[in-house]
Amino acid sequence: MTSTPGAVPMSSTNVEKIAEASQVLQAMQQQMSAAVIGQDAIISQVLIGLVAGGHVLIEGVPGLGKTLLVKALAKTFDGNFSRIQFTPDLMPSDITGHTLFDAKSGEFRTRQGPVFTNLLLADEINRAPAKTQSALLEVMQETQVTIEGHQYPLSMPFMVLATQNPIEQEGTYPLPEAQLDRFLLKIRIDYPTVEDEAAMVRAVTAMSVADKLDVDKVMTLVKPDTIIRLQQVAAAIMVEDSVLDYAVRLTRATRDFPLLAAGAGPRGAISLIRAARAHAMAANRGFVTPDDIKDVSLAVMRHRVRASPEMEIEGRDVDYVLSELFSQVEAPRV
Repeated sequence: MTSTPGAVPMSSTNVEKIAEASQVLQAMQQQMSAAVIGQDAIISQVLIGLVAGGHVLIEGVPGLGKTLLVKALAKTFDGNFSRIQFTPDLMPSDITGHTLFDAKSGEFRTRQGPVFTNLLLADEINRAPAKTQSALLEVMQETQVTIEGHQYPLSMPFMVLATQNPIEQEGTYPLPEAQLDRFLLKIRIDYPTVEDEAAMVRAVTAMSVADKLDVDKVMTLVKPDTIIRLQQVAAAIMVEDSVLDYAVRLTRATRDFPLLAAGAGPRGAISLIRAARAHAMAANRGFVTPDDIKDVSLAVMRHRVRASPEMEIEGRDVDYVLSELFSQVEAPRV
């Protein structure tokens, strides 16, 4: 795809752009960490999704700060933010918008839905049935909305951050595979460590009125144009052919593994490269290494594969199986 980092030296301008982008991400992470305690690794992955220009699915049991995490991200940049609480009776038009008749003018006019924003929180997305979930498909892929046959482009940057509860919980609907594949990353939030949970309890119980953490202490740092520039810098990070081939081999390996009933499609390899570029930029590097690919591989792949009946019977976790599989794929030396 591109030549080796040594073969194409970066200009001083590119080095400066990457360094500046890395500093912006560090500042955003620091601000988000002030509200979301003990989830630095999760925050880092969300920011990687943002600068890679992708959408992120966040999974975890209720009460682990999924919604707070998205609100904290929204607070760090001066863009538009909308939230949709998904429920069983939510209609597709509640997401995209609809036309209505104006009696005064005698004409139909369009009322735009909450997707017309920069950052969209789809809260508990798997509480709504598949028909409603699919209303996000065109939006996530094409960054446009069709209402009564008319197409309306969305403002950039545009990112969907969806939260969901584990599928085995009562009242949840599995996301369609086509929609799952639209998410660049699937991030799992686990219970905090003892130290982080104690810090969280201490922070909340020190409040006089509110019983929850909030984003009031998070500072707004950047504008939407800055996010677009970060995405442009990330997209220009160099990828050596051997590293690109490594991403393809990891993706193809998921299709022939006996414990997986279905593997990842070509979008898996594309997403690996996009996320790895953002990961490299965050580390203040102008090129992607195999370690960048490895570090993002689980978040990129865990929602693109389907467990086999044998895997479900054995009770083996998808992450465990993928880690075992990826360890068998030889990484290039660069």
